[in-house]
Amino acid sequence: MGEGSFISDFKKLIKLRLTFLVVFSASVSFLIGSKEQGAINWINWIILTIGGFLVTGAANGFNEIIEKDLDKLMSRTSDRPIPAGRMTTGQALVLSLFMGLAGTLILVRLNFLTGVLSVFSIFLYAFLYTPSKRKSPIAVFVGAFPGALPPLIGYFAAFDNPQISWIPIILFLIQFVWQFPHFWSIAWVLDDDYKKAGFRLLPTTKRDKISAFMTFLSTIVLVPVSLIPTFMGFGGYVIGGVSLIAGLVFVWYGYLLYRNLDVSSARKVMFTSFFYLPLVQLVLLFDFVR
Repeated sequence: MGEGSFISDFKKLIKLRLTFLVVFSASVSFLIGSKEQGAINWINWIILTIGGFLVTGAANGFNEIIEKDLDKLMSRTSDRPIPAGRMTTGQALVLSLFMGLAGTLILVRLNFLTGVLSVFSIFLYAFLYTPSKRKSPIAVFVGAFPGALPPLIGYFAAFDNPQISWIPIILFLIQFVWQFPHFWSIAWVLDDDYKKAGFRLLPTTKRDKISAFMTFLSTIVLVPVSLIPTFMGFGGYVIGGVSLIAGLVFVWYGYLLYRNLDVSSARKVMFTSFFYLPLVQLVLLFDFVR
């Protein structure tokens, strides 16, 4: 295996784009926590970014090891390094274990809670969410918990002695609710491919009116949830306005999916979800009221 092909396979093993989104979410939340204290420790931000990258990469690596036989069945995943035969399960396991251990040890340097939450997120994602994808649509609910932990981990990482407060809980809640339209729209777009592996991620396991309505409803719920920072007083009017406008765009595309019941509409919901979360988190960072 050449150096170039190894790097390409490594990027696929850790799902680089997904890992980047997770690390971005944690990093922004770290800066929000730092802003609350009035100072940013950039060394700790780098530590969080590196540790978060390794821990997320490990969770995705374990996911691909567990699903290696299922990945062979789907067009979207058949070229991943393990099902394609370019990387053995043992090699992937060594890489994932190393990343998980190294990432956790790095994050524990910030504080104990950050390290514990990172291990918890690996366990939930790889060993609870991953097997549940073939059993029941409740897998999306299960997966929403580890999926919403990055802002919590990032926020707590900004403190020497983190305390539970409303701010990290609300950051967690926004990302938790966002995942339902995000994952259900992806599940709608990829339903034919998912069925080859027996994944049951749509609310009714089918592209029907109820699944579309549940996706639409989740975009509606996200609107008031995203306005909580402004109502609670730690977000200004700019984040309130951006959240409302972005949320209504999300709702509109959710409604189109409910009305049309087609892949094209689901794809619009999916792409909106990609832009929505980073936008809202970044604007909240710059419009954070101490």
